[in-house]
Order: sequence, then structure tokens, then C-alpha cells
Amino acid sequence: MEYSIFMVLNADKISQQCLPKHVAIIMDGNGRWAQAKNRPRVYGHKKGVDAVRHSVQFCTKLKIESLTLFAFSSENWHRPEDEVSTLMELFLYVLSKEVKKLHKNNVKLTIIGDLSRFSEALRSKVDAAHQLTANNTGLQLNVAANYGGRWDMTNAAKQIAKQVAAGALNPDDITEQDLAAHMSMHDQAEPDLLIRTGGDLRISNFLLWQAAYAELYFTDTLWPDFNEAAFADAIACYVARERRFGCTGEQIKQLLAET
Repeated sequence: MEYSIFMVLNADKISQQCLPKHVAIIMDGNGRWAQAKNRPRVYGHKKGVDAVRHSVQFCTKLKIESLTLFAFSSENWHRPEDEVSTLMELFLYVLSKEVKKLHKNNVKLTIIGDLSRFSEALRSKVDAAHQLTANNTGLQLNVAANYGGRWDMTNAAKQIAKQVAAGALNPDDITEQDLAAHMSMHDQAEPDLLIRTGGDLRISNFLLWQAAYAELYFTDTLWPDFNEAAFADAIACYVARERRFGCTGEQIKQLLAET
């Protein structure tokens, strides 16, 4: 179903409350986009950076609070060595060149994931980016690098286990909130909308805990072609859905009528 961008950008039709507070995106299709143009896969990754810029600008326009991008999964290390190397170089380049622009536009950047496997130079750039943008109050941009949802939950479980071992927490008293407090992005709203580009219909170990109630949106559009109009289609589809969180549709309608 096609959705007009004006459905999203027209403030008279859609209020800010209808829009997602947090959007997460699995950026898939860079390699296939490049191969379709008889170019090396790494060319697609470089063009994908442009789509990142467009997405950040789009979320800023709509005053979306958080945008989380799946840049490099823990499984991506199994890709060809030259592709992984190029991705690392591209990541370093983007951190060097783009962070100042993000800071100028009041964007707060956070890299989530296990950074221990990255080079010292890359970790240093990440630390510098965090420090530079830490006090910004605009869009919260999270970039998942060497990230996996199972890693995230395992890491949280380890933190809980340490508290139990230290006698600070009784195992019988452990709650979902205790575990959630140790997850990545625990200080942000959970994703309302999870988008995957590239045509595959899976979430690939991304935000397994945080996206428990996220609306899922899959598109055949390859990531370098995911422009403002494509993003608007995803948002408009989200707005058109009825989110019930375990309630009935009538209960939701009654709640809306009372607010």
C-alpha cells in the first residue's frame, strides 16, 4: 500500500503524539544495490552513508526522539575479510567527518555494542564522539556496531548475576525491570517502529528485548535508495496501525476518547 509523504508531514492531520518516539532500522541491501550496478559491494556501503544522513534529517524534521541504526552485527565478522576491513575504515571515516555535523545539529550520538573487538583508533574515535555530543538535546542517534540482541541480554544477565553473587540482589526478587536496566538504551523509550530494508522478513538478532512491542515494517527498497519518501511511507503505515499492547481495540478507543 502506498502512503503519501504529506500524510506524515501535515501537522493538521497527524499530531506529534501519533508518531513513533523511537525508530530502529536494519539497513540492509547495500551490497546487492552495488552489485546490481556492477560495482563492488563496498561501493554500496559508501552510498549507504548518504541514506543515513537522509534518515537523520528526516527524524529531526519530525522531532522523533531516537533513531537506532543497525550498522554492523556481531555476525558480520563472517563476511569476506576485505569487506569487513572496508567497513571498519568507513566507520572510522564517518566518525571523523560526520560527528561535527551531528554536533552542530544538536544530535547526540551513542555507539551501542561490544566495542572490545574494534581497533584502538576506532574506540578512541567513539569515545571522542560520545564526549562531543553528550550534552546535545536533539535527536538521539544510536548506532549498533558489533551488536547482537543475544549479546545484549547475556551482558545484562551477567550484571544481574554479579549483584546476586555480591548479595545485593535475591534471585527470587529479580524482575523484568531489573534486567531492562542493564540493556543498551535503557534510558530511552523502547522502539515503536522497527524497519528492515532490502526485502528480508526477519529481525536478525537486533534489539530482541527492546523491540518486544515494536511494529515491524519490511520493505523491498535497498538501503541506499531509502530516501525521505520511503521513510515517510513507513511512518504513515505505522500511524495507520492500531497499537493495542495486549488490550482490545475498543479499550484503546475508549482510552483515546478520555484523553
